[in-house]
Amino acid sequence: MADPKAFITIPRRLAERRPVEERLEDWQEVYPGGPGRALLPIITEQAGRCMDCGIPFCHTGCPLGNLIPEWNDLVWRDEWVGAEERLHATNNFPEFTGRLCPAPCETACVVGISRDPVTIKNVEVSIIDKAWEDRRVTPQVPQWHSLKTVAVVGSGPAGLAAAQQLTRVGHTVVVHERADAVGGLLRYGIPEFKMEESVLDRRLKQMTLEGTVFKPNTTIGVDITWQQLVERFDAVVLAIGSTRPRDLPIPGRDLAGIHQAMDFLPQANRVAVGKPVEDQVTAEGKHVVIIGGGDTGADCLGTSLRQGAASVTQLEIMPQPSQTRPEGQPWPTYPMIFRVSSAHEEGGERLYSVSTSEFLGNEEGAVRALRLTEVALDNGRFVNVEGTEREIPADLVLLAMGFVGPETQAAEELGLELDSRGNIQRDDRYATNVDKVFACGDAGRGQSLIVWAIAEGRSAARGVDEFLMGSSTLPCPIGPEERQLLA
Repeated sequence: MADPKAFITIPRRLAERRPVEERLEDWQEVYPGGPGRALLPIITEQAGRCMDCGIPFCHTGCPLGNLIPEWNDLVWRDEWVGAEERLHATNNFPEFTGRLCPAPCETACVVGISRDPVTIKNVEVSIIDKAWEDRRVTPQVPQWHSLKTVAVVGSGPAGLAAAQQLTRVGHTVVVHERADAVGGLLRYGIPEFKMEESVLDRRLKQMTLEGTVFKPNTTIGVDITWQQLVERFDAVVLAIGSTRPRDLPIPGRDLAGIHQAMDFLPQANRVAVGKPVEDQVTAEGKHVVIIGGGDTGADCLGTSLRQGAASVTQLEIMPQPSQTRPEGQPWPTYPMIFRVSSAHEEGGERLYSVSTSEFLGNEEGAVRALRLTEVALDNGRFVNVEGTEREIPADLVLLAMGFVGPETQAAEELGLELDSRGNIQRDDRYATNVDKVFACGDAGRGQSLIVWAIAEGRSAARGVDEFLMGSSTLPCPIGPEERQLLA
């Protein structure tokens, strides 16, 4: 293990972010020089806080099964090459998870039972950012080719993970993406201040050099039918995400100025990297109301502030979480506690236990206000609190209430079976009821975390490889036993 007393003698520390007034003037990551470089001065001592537990519960918190105590110990010993090797052994894209994952591994850390947990996520991103800076992340070209072809539909984290794994074992993999550039939500959903486009592009360059073929501007069902795709390839992996947004069908919903978050964020991302956008939805000079208190809502908050919003208010129907673990969410579960993201540090107001009952418009047919009512939980149901109805101004309303499932065209044209929640049904090897067709990520699991998407992509790649070759040497982070347990 690392320093045997560090978890007692050394406090948990995080890298300092750039001053709020500075970062609101640009779209760069909130850490100076990127999170990996910002963390280097403190990362060795922080890695040393890991106790190398006999039963490392951080493994159970991480769907990828990251070998966390091993690379913590290697960082503490200044063995960065070994640390990167152990990190990549279980995670194709640690630079993504190190920036974007909410770190369920940390809430499962044994140190966290009585003290602040180890900064696992920070160590992870430091390892991989240093590896990129030292030019140690190189293409892993397959030693032979199987002569088998695989189509991956969708280039988010699940699709990219499946594609990289399958390419490395010798299959010819073609990734189809309907947007004008590859990356899915990593490119057009995650704001630049959380992960810059260059972080994605360097990994895509590695994958291209390994042999993965990318085809952007390709919409399956338009440029090629789903049936033709299945006929042309030996296997097809559906990594199409959960992209149908949850709506709010209340009076006034048809007013101008009310948009889904994923109609707003991609436009902002394009403009931030210098791409033109016609008739952009912008928060400049407007009173912005964001309905939804999750990560997507926080992304809308940070984006609106950078665009120069007059005010930003984020609404959440649930009560404000406590600062500490609720009794019903004991260690090592991931607790619903009050968290402050970088965007929340920058401004805006958060309102809890409120429900929107109506959108109010002006004479031009545009939204001008929301009518709110405070709510309380009564036997698991929300009830309005009498006498609390009020209006708040709103020139722009962003709906960030999550997603209800994948788009249905593929299921309809191919005859795919869906589960009770409208997601694509898979078996223990991620195969659907249609021969040669597999599904992974949010399309089969439902809206979830990036770390689950990568784990599902890796697991689906194992299933595809077994289907094509009869056996596989690829790892499977989420096997049949885990799938049954999670169900």
